[in-house]
Amino acid sequence: MSGLTPKNIKKLNSKRALKLFLKDDQMSVPKALRILDYEAKLKKLQEELIKLQHWVENEGEKLVVLFEGRDAAGKGGAIRRITQNLNPREFNVVALPKPTPEENEQWYFQRYVKNLPRSGQITFFDRSWYNRAVVEPVNGFCTPEEYTIFMNQVNDFEKMLVDSGVRLVKFYFSISKDEQARRFKDIKASPVKKWKFSAVDKAALGLWDDYTDYKTKMFEKTNTKFAPWLVIKANKKMRARVEVIQKLLEIVPYDSDDSNK
Repeated sequence: MSGLTPKNIKKLNSKRALKLFLKDDQMSVPKALRILDYEAKLKKLQEELIKLQHWVENEGEKLVVLFEGRDAAGKGGAIRRITQNLNPREFNVVALPKPTPEENEQWYFQRYVKNLPRSGQITFFDRSWYNRAVVEPVNGFCTPEEYTIFMNQVNDFEKMLVDSGVRLVKFYFSISKDEQARRFKDIKASPVKKWKFSAVDKAALGLWDDYTDYKTKMFEKTNTKFAPWLVIKANKKMRARVEVIQKLLEIVPYDSDDSNK
């Protein structure tokens, strides 16, 4: 371990480092150090998230955080790291399935409205009403008329939410085509993850340019002053998870000196 600092040597002599090397025979010293540094930074950020949740609860805030992005961009993994140590009674993670026939007859936003947070609560949407901005038109799940109606209504809908006291944060996880292909390959090869690979995922790479066109239209139309998009470069999962938490902590004016630990 020539050239390593005493601090890094101490990290590598920890029980956690030993587990990393025992778990993966391809583990290298630089990779182990990256993981250890990431985990230490993540722990500190998660402590701040607990303070943020206390603030939301104590102030009666209503916080909505949207996670959008291409398939396999890492939205779900980021949400799990954010919520890992939060009080489960005071947040919801919403990942709605395909709408029922009854829901298809309703106002498009209605099933999302039903999942908005009450006072003192946080709701994380793992994909949101923006399905109709990108995924649905690309895959033919909505008509051109339904898409147009959505695009004409979404800004007014979000303005009503914000004016009604909802704090709305919108994240978009951006990955490259090569990275998406690599992640799809890993998902299909994993016995515990391959269930995630859907027909929509299968078509995603071939429809890459169509996704890009609709994503561009979405940004142009819906990147508003009252509800702007925050783009997270997500090719590196650990970096993206840290960045999204940092940005959330920067945006929400919580009390960082919260003593309710």
